Amino acid sequence: MKQISLVAVVLILLGALLNGCKEKKEEVQIPKEEVAKEEKTLAGKKVVMIIAPENFRDEELIEPQGVLTEKGAAVKVACASLETVKGMLGAQVKPDMLVSDIKPEDWDAIILVGGTGSSVYWDDSSVHSLVNEAVKQNKIVGAICIAPVTLANAGILSGKKATVYQSEAQKLKDKGAEYAGEGVQRDGNIITASGPPAAREFGNAIAQALTK
Repeated sequence: MKQISLVAVVLILLGALLNGCKEKKEEVQIPKEEVAKEEKTLAGKKVVMIIAPENFRDEELIEPQGVLTEKGAAVKVACASLETVKGMLGAQVKPDMLVSDIKPEDWDAIILVGGTGSSVYWDDSSVHSLVNEAVKQNKIVGAICIAPVTLANAGILSGKKATVYQSEAQKLKDKGAEYAGEGVQRDGNIITASGPPAAREFGNAIAQALTK
C-alpha cells in the first residue's frame, strides 16, 4: 500500500513539473529590443514632406508623418519659406528646409501635403521639375487633398489611376489621369489621397511602398 502511495506521489510531482515547464514555455516573450527592431521597418529611409507657406492641412502632415516616423523613417518638412507656418486648424510648423533645396537623389519619397494653401504649387514649374525627376529616379511620389493637382499639372498622372479632393477631380481628368474616387490610390510609385479622412491610410500606403 505504501508503495502504491509513493508511486502516486511521484506521478503527481512529475505532472506538476511538466505543467510548470509548459507554463514557462508559454510565457516566453520576444525581447522588447527585438520587437522595437521589427517595428522600425523604415529605418534608413528618408522622406521629405512639402507644405504650403500658409494654410496647409494639419492632419495631412501630422498623421502620415507620425506613421512614417513610428516605423523608423527620417522625415523632414520643406516649404517655399523657412518661416513658421500655420496650418488650417492651427498647428504651427517650422520647416526644416526650402523646397528649392530638395534633391530627389537624397530622398526615398517626396510627399506634397494638401490644404487650401497648397494650390500655390499647382503651377510651380520648379516643383513640376522636382516631381518629374523623382519619378525618373524611381522615387515614391505622393500627394493628398488638392495637392495631386500639382502632380497632374506636372504631367506625371497621365494614364495613371489617381485620386484627389472631389472638387478638383476634373482637373486630374483634364490632364489624362484616371480618376478613381478612392480615399487612397496607388499606381506604381505614385500615391494619391483624397483628403483628411484618408491621411493615416495615406501614411500607411507610403510606408508599404517604401518597404518594397
